[in-house]
Amino acid sequence: MSDPFAEIRPYRDEEVTGVLDRLLHDPEFLDALAKLRVGNLANALPPLWRYLARMYLRRQLRSVHTVHDMQMVVKSYMDRMIEDTTSGFSVSGLDALDSTKAYVFMSNHRDIAMDPAFTNYALHSGGHDTIRIAIGDNLLTKPWVSDVMRLNKSFIVKRSVSGPRELLAAAKTLSAYIQFSILQENAPVWIAQREGRAKDGFDKTEPAVIKMLSMSRDKSQQSFGEHIASLNIVPVAISYELDPCDELKARELHERAETGAYEKAEQEDVASIGRGIAGAKGSVHVSFGTPLGESFDNANEVAAEVDRQILKDYCLHPTNLYAYRRLHECDPPDTADLYLEPGAISEAEFQQRIDTMAAPLRPLALAIYANAVTQKINAAPGAQDASDPSC
Repeated sequence: MSDPFAEIRPYRDEEVTGVLDRLLHDPEFLDALAKLRVGNLANALPPLWRYLARMYLRRQLRSVHTVHDMQMVVKSYMDRMIEDTTSGFSVSGLDALDSTKAYVFMSNHRDIAMDPAFTNYALHSGGHDTIRIAIGDNLLTKPWVSDVMRLNKSFIVKRSVSGPRELLAAAKTLSAYIQFSILQENAPVWIAQREGRAKDGFDKTEPAVIKMLSMSRDKSQQSFGEHIASLNIVPVAISYELDPCDELKARELHERAETGAYEKAEQEDVASIGRGIAGAKGSVHVSFGTPLGESFDNANEVAAEVDRQILKDYCLHPTNLYAYRRLHECDPPDTADLYLEPGAISEAEFQQRIDTMAAPLRPLALAIYANAVTQKINAAPGAQDASDPSC
């Protein structure tokens, strides 16, 4: 029987051995692995380093025969990464969710790789099944990258197809696959609330994401709200005390402001992924919201509810207040009710971090942190706009 999702779905257990064998004989993958381990040394005698990389990988993956086996290897790296690059990892709201039920976890988007990785880690640690992760094909620059991601339960969002008809077909297939995962395979899914990261620190759900999810609705059988409820959408708010890519984001925002455009360098997304994984993050918090019901008539209403929950549950860190204070030269109007995670970064350390950046980038980098406070204040009932406070 044909598989309608074969081109985009994660690999299955019976495919793992064949994919690993393909990776072990892929020169580009072995070169990348060698460079990751020994840097530019790998440029000398490439055949030797490929051989050593292959031997290293065989040893690392000798007990991997299923997707779960592969994820346990990834978990060991996550354990080490959390130990090396964070000062703490905390979770809230997960205990209110049913560990036997599949959800569509829709999160804010601050980091390309770490947002789904931390969500996944929180779920696994809390006794829930790990997620299938939506990843744009713009990040899958090489076949081996696609293989590695699909081994780790990623599925592909086709963004590079050309033409409105092709884009519509890709969106319908994606929507059907997500529904199939939730309703037929009871497999949870992670998807970002928007395409691309929130580089300015403002988290906002794109209604287009909700419209994509609604494409799998059988209009003769379900109302819009009933379909949304059947997908078990849970908003997720992820916050980092430090953003490893803050300077990179500020540089992009500055160039857009100065020239009206920004041209990504080749492999820039890969570099951002690497910095996001290896860079210092301080304290990290993942907050799970409550499943959306059926009281929605359109995508804009769903997006508004996702925004409401993410803003309510977003965990501020002291660095957010440090940035707000320096950017606006005053304290926020009221911090008594703001949800604050204890921090490990002192105000002096944070200011030193900002001061190492070029002067034109500093206000933009500060805003990445301060805008989280602004959002929190503006979301409060009866609040006045805090984006340009008069202190």
